[in-house]
Parts: sequence; structure tokens; C-alpha cells
Amino acid sequence: MAEQNDNDGPKASAEAIQFLTSISAEELQLSLFADSLVTVSDTGRELGEFTITIQQGYYHDEECFLIHANSHGSIDDIPCGTSITAYVSKKLETLEQHHHEYVKLKDHPLDRKSYMVKQDDQLVVNKIITEGEKVMRHVFTFPWNSMEGFVSEASNLLILRVLAKRQTVAKDMLFLAFDPETHLCSSSYRELGTRNQMIGNNMVEVFGIERTINSEQDISSTWHCFFLSDGHLASRVQVGSPVTMKLLVLPSLIQKDEENDKPAFEKKPLVWEEDVQLYSRFLDRKEELKASHAVYLRHHPELKALMADFLQFLLLRKPADIFIFAADYFAPFSSQKYPELSDKSPRIASTVTENAQEL
Repeated sequence: MAEQNDNDGPKASAEAIQFLTSISAEELQLSLFADSLVTVSDTGRELGEFTITIQQGYYHDEECFLIHANSHGSIDDIPCGTSITAYVSKKLETLEQHHHEYVKLKDHPLDRKSYMVKQDDQLVVNKIITEGEKVMRHVFTFPWNSMEGFVSEASNLLILRVLAKRQTVAKDMLFLAFDPETHLCSSSYRELGTRNQMIGNNMVEVFGIERTINSEQDISSTWHCFFLSDGHLASRVQVGSPVTMKLLVLPSLIQKDEENDKPAFEKKPLVWEEDVQLYSRFLDRKEELKASHAVYLRHHPELKALMADFLQFLLLRKPADIFIFAADYFAPFSSQKYPELSDKSPRIASTVTENAQEL
């Protein structure tokens, strides 16, 4: 296990910390929606799809945000993609995140999985890298008090929506982030201004934001994202990549004065025309179980994302033995493989999807 020392590492700027504390509950509430884009080549050919969903969730009974994003497709007829599922607190701290990337080269497939979780006073990151038949495992730990201003790939998606709605990006904001090798480094945002973009049959004005991960030990990575006024993603491209993600259908814009209260699920009393005691007790018990199941599903919306990813991967591979396939699918993040995580079992299973472009 590699433990990182926070004494000489990078630090987030005061401007970045101030920005994080300035985000209001209303801004976060207005960021809870889904985006769906199509991945296209520079010639206009459709290669795959890209989706982001941010919704309310619970983590160890703490109300937070559940963020799920994935892309899948093929580049030069090579299947590749990324999937992220994470819990982010209302302070935009990443409590837990699963990140999966893969490239299915015919003779040398590459698969990267990472599991990040806050454990007491540390942030623990488990990584599994599979290159062909070779499997490498690494564990990194970071003191939690050294991670102020850290922005994960998941929390970045929420921050981008907030910046897009504000239509401005403050200068000198330097956050913390991980580079591809899990080295702590700085990340920054820069305003790209506005431009016009054709979405369907409509020409609309979009606001651009550049995000850069400034790796000191690897090549820096930069993304250009353009947003509608309400934070919906209109286009996204990693600088140097041959593909772009574009919005094809203009969504209904979210207004600031819209009510965003959580839906109320009140238990409605049963009214019967006949007083048949045994049948009534049966119906009461049936409704009690249905309500209990509904509450559990509302508190764990990650189940939909998890099952969707697993079924998609299952239907793509079509294994002869589903039980063995499922065991292999969920094995990488088993607590038995990581004794240091056994006191806090993962809340999310590893999410493996067929995706298209690095998030």
C-alpha cells in the first residue's frame, strides 16, 4: 500500500476553496437532471453514446448526490469506453467512486478499474489494471485533511453544471485532482466564452468551459465543454481526441423558479366495501411490503445504474454460464480481496459498461 505524504504535495488555492463553499443548495438542486449525447467522429459518423445522470441519493443514511456517467462505442472499430458511479456529499466531497475504463484491442485488451472510498481520516484508492493476461493491483492512501479542494471525475460533472449556470469562471481557481497514475496534481477551469451551436433545427448560444488536469509526471489532459444556459451539456471533446460528443435534441430548459421539492410518497389508506378480516390482513401486509421495497429503492437509486450496466455487459458478451460470469464481474471489488476495506463494504459494485470516450 502506497501512502501519500501531504507535506510537499500540491494544494488547492484559496479561490478554489471559496468557490466550493459559495455553491448554494438551490444551485445544486437545479443540477439534478440527465444528459444524453451522441459520440461522433470528425467525419460526422456516429460512434456511440454518452450519458450523465445526477440525482439525490443516500450514503450510510447521509443525504448526498448519486452521479452516474458512462460512454460506450467504437473508435476505428475498436470497442472502448468509460463508466463512473459515485456518491458526492453536499459539500462536493467524494465519499465513494467507481471508475472503469477499457479498450478491447484484439490481441492486447486493456482494462482499468479503480475504487475510491473515504475511510475515517483517509481516502483509499484501489486500482486493478489488466493488460492482456497480466493483472496488476495497487492501493493508495491519502490523509483526508490533505484533500481539501479535491475534485474527482464525478464531482467535476456537478461543478461544471454550476459554472455553466453562473455563466462565469473565476480566475486563479486551482483544485486538486488525480492524474491517470493516481498522482495528486492540480486541476483548473477556464472560461471559453460563448458561441452558437446547431442542436436539431435550432441555433442556440452555448457557454464554454475548459478543464485541465495539470499532471507533473504525465501528459496534461484538457477538455472543452459547452453548455446551455440551464447547465445541460451541449458538446464535449478532449483536446487531441478524434471524437466529439454532441447534443442532438434540444431539451426543455430548466427554469430557476421551478419547484424542485422532493416528491412526497404518502401512504394512502385502504377503503374496503366489505369487512373480510382475513383478506384485509393479507392486503395490509402486501401494501406494507410494497412500501418497504419502494423506500429502499428510493434510498438506493444506484441499483438502476448497476443493473443497467451489468445487463448491458451481459448481453454484449452472452456468456454460456451466467453464474460464473456474474461472479467474475463483481469479484474485483470484493471485500475479501481488500482486507483493509472489510469494515466498510462497498456501497456500489464495480460498474462495467461498454463505453466510448474517456470521461
